[in-house]
Amino acid sequence: MSELTQEYKFRIVKAIKEQSFKFTSNAKHAKSLDINPAQFSRIMNNDLERVLSDDKWLRVANKLNVNQNPELVWQIAKTDVYNYIYKQLESCQQHSVSGIFCDIADIGKSFTAKDYVKKHRNAIYIDCSQVKTRLAFVREIAKEFGIDHDGRFATVKKDLIQYMKAMTKPLIILDEAGDLKYEAFLEIKALWNATEYSCGWYMMGADGLKKKIDNAKILQKVGFAEIFSRLGNRYQRITPKNEQDRKEFLKRQAALVSKANGSQQSVRTIYANSFGSLRRVRIEIIKENQAKVRPQANE
Repeated sequence: MSELTQEYKFRIVKAIKEQSFKFTSNAKHAKSLDINPAQFSRIMNNDLERVLSDDKWLRVANKLNVNQNPELVWQIAKTDVYNYIYKQLESCQQHSVSGIFCDIADIGKSFTAKDYVKKHRNAIYIDCSQVKTRLAFVREIAKEFGIDHDGRFATVKKDLIQYMKAMTKPLIILDEAGDLKYEAFLEIKALWNATEYSCGWYMMGADGLKKKIDNAKILQKVGFAEIFSRLGNRYQRITPKNEQDRKEFLKRQAALVSKANGSQQSVRTIYANSFGSLRRVRIEIIKENQAKVRPQANE
C-alpha cells in the first residue's frame, strides 16, 4: 500500500473538525476516534508528520467516510428509505423513544443512519457486527460517546449510564443488531431500563433480525419479549411485500441515487446490473466514474 498523501490527511482532519460540534471537549472527541489526546491536539493544529500510523488514519477515514479519491465523493440521494428512516431517527431522538426497523438488505439503512449521526449531536451509530459480545458492545457505546472505555467493565458501564442520563436527548442506533450474542442483547435491556425516558434507541437489521427475535420469543428466551416491547412492539418496514411493487420501489431508489451521483447509465441498465441493491448501484457508478477519469491508452 502506498503512503497516504498529505492532501488526504488534511481532508481527514477537515472531516474531524466538522464533527467537533458533537463533543463537549477535545478529550472526548479524541476518545471517540481512539486517538491519544496529545496526538489529537497535534493533528487539529495541522501537525501531521509521524503523528498517526497509516492504519490509524485509514480507520478514522473509514469512520468519517473520507474517500481517498476526491473525485469519487458520494452524493446523498433523498430516497424513500432515506426520508423514512431519517424521520424515524429524528422522532426517537427528540422524544427519547425507541423503534425497530427490519427490511430487506442493501436499501440504504446504514447509509442513512450514518448520515444522521454525522449531523446530530449526542447521536451515535453502532455496527453490531463488529462488537458482538457483551463487553465489546458496551465499551463501543462508551467509546462513541467519548468517555473512558478501557477500564474495568463494571466501571465503564456505570460511567456510561450516568453519562447517558446527564446528556441532552442521546440516541443510540444499533445496526446489524441480529449479529449480537445473547448476553449483548440483555445489555440492551439493562441500559434501556437504566436510561428510560432519557435516551432514544433505534435497532436496524434485515429480515434475519426479525427471525432471530421472533424465534427467541417463541422459545421464551429470557429478555427478548421485553426488548421487543421496549422497542415499540412492532417491526417497521418500508419496502412493499408484493414482488412487482417492490421491484418498482427499488428501481425508483436506484434512479434517484444514479441521478444524484451523475450517472449517465439508464435506469434499466443500473437495475439490470444491481437488482436494486444500493451497494451494487454504488459499485456500478464508481466504476463508471473511474472510467471517466482514467487516462486513455496511448495518451
